[in-house]
Amino acid sequence: MRPRVIAAVLAGGVGARMGAPSPKQLLPLGGRPIIEHSIAAFEACPEVDEILVLMVREYVGRVEDIVASAGFAKVTAVLPGGGTRTDTSYAALSAMGGAADTDLALLHDAARPLVRPATIAACVAALEEAGAVGVAVPSADTVVRVTPGRTGGEAVAQVPPRSELRRMQTPQGFRLGVARRAYALATADPGLVATDDCGVVLRYLPGEEVRIVPGEEDNIKVTNPGDVEVAETLLRRARTRAVLAEADS
Repeated sequence: MRPRVIAAVLAGGVGARMGAPSPKQLLPLGGRPIIEHSIAAFEACPEVDEILVLMVREYVGRVEDIVASAGFAKVTAVLPGGGTRTDTSYAALSAMGGAADTDLALLHDAARPLVRPATIAACVAALEEAGAVGVAVPSADTVVRVTPGRTGGEAVAQVPPRSELRRMQTPQGFRLGVARRAYALATADPGLVATDDCGVVLRYLPGEEVRIVPGEEDNIKVTNPGDVEVAETLLRRARTRAVLAEADS
């Protein structure tokens, strides 16, 4: 039997930088809430067996209504998220307590509504060989490491080769046993500081390879007000491509 694939769409934060009266995951995009697009991508991926959604506690009921209205058959629960991204990821893994260590977990930021089912499937395929995978795209910009300047401000300390740099996206995928071991160590560390789940594995299980899966530039994260307009443009472009492809077939 193949491993069971459980996806968790993570929306535990309120998106303060967006400055909206409700969490950014509920803002409209192409006539549907952002979070609905994110869930729909996993619903459409044949490799995914089950979907969990973790939402800001006060809006769990709102997301339950969205799930019911959209008719998502794979969503088994909408649960409250944690105070930080790491807390929300840990809550998602805890909700998978009945799954085996050999099953697979996919953790995805709800604020990335344009992820493609093909990218999700590529993560699942990579987990046949690796214990952890992260979606990433090459960095088009030169990224520098800085140090405090001698007379104030910042100064460039190092310019890493751009060919070695990638910009991480989600989903990030794990064999559940790997994620559980990493988070058991992480949650016992009072100095834990983590910005993503692959980083937790890299820090606490340094012998575990984190494989890179090529991502898509369209898989943007909606963070600032202008990002919604960009996402609208990308969504219209994707719909146009789909219509043209269907016409050609």
